[in-house]
Amino acid sequence: MSESAIRSRKEFGKTVAADITHRLREEIIACALPPGEPLRFDVLRERFGVSFTTLREALTALTAEGLVDAQEQRGFRVAPVSRQDLVEVTDARVLIEVELIRRAIERGDDDWEIAVISTLHRLKRIEQREPEHPLRDPEWKIAHRQFHQALVSACGSATLLAIRADLFDRAERYRHLSANFRPRPRDKAGEHQAIMQAAISRNPDLAVQLIETHIRSTADNVATYAAHLLDTE
Repeated sequence: MSESAIRSRKEFGKTVAADITHRLREEIIACALPPGEPLRFDVLRERFGVSFTTLREALTALTAEGLVDAQEQRGFRVAPVSRQDLVEVTDARVLIEVELIRRAIERGDDDWEIAVISTLHRLKRIEQREPEHPLRDPEWKIAHRQFHQALVSACGSATLLAIRADLFDRAERYRHLSANFRPRPRDKAGEHQAIMQAAISRNPDLAVQLIETHIRSTADNVATYAAHLLDTE
């Protein structure tokens, strides 16, 4: 699980501001609060029943995470998404994932293989609940993150894993946009199965090819079918 996912779980319930930060973070990532949406204090105060100071604390925390924009003299809004950001996040993810999966395949032991297989098994079990819309299930998002993390966990670099986790989180809104606007179902289960098989078969060239296609498919779908939400100011 990524650092931000762990952080949000620790924060949840700790203070009122942390609870609101957690709830707003989840809504922004899931695009329930769409990119560019104004975050008006009067509306949020009525909804959450909290003070101006508490709301500002929550929104300031989300601004630091890049999920909210603080506009001078205009308050706060959900951070917009853009083509440039989509391209940069996608290219950076491909660079990191390709390097880390190669290292993991080279260095991974039996425990690594078991982790990859078991996390995919759990992901499949959760997908059976709602195969057409898995992102609606919070447990699927956790299991999906854990599977991709397991794939590269044997790479031997905590620093690169931390960078990868941040990029994975930055891509989360784009994954939701892709799922929300995709005109036909995507066989993500089949893609995950193929990546897993290439990894535990110790076929780095195939694993690299599959993981890059897997990542870029999301970006291509957003650019094609959710283009009207990109670069909106």
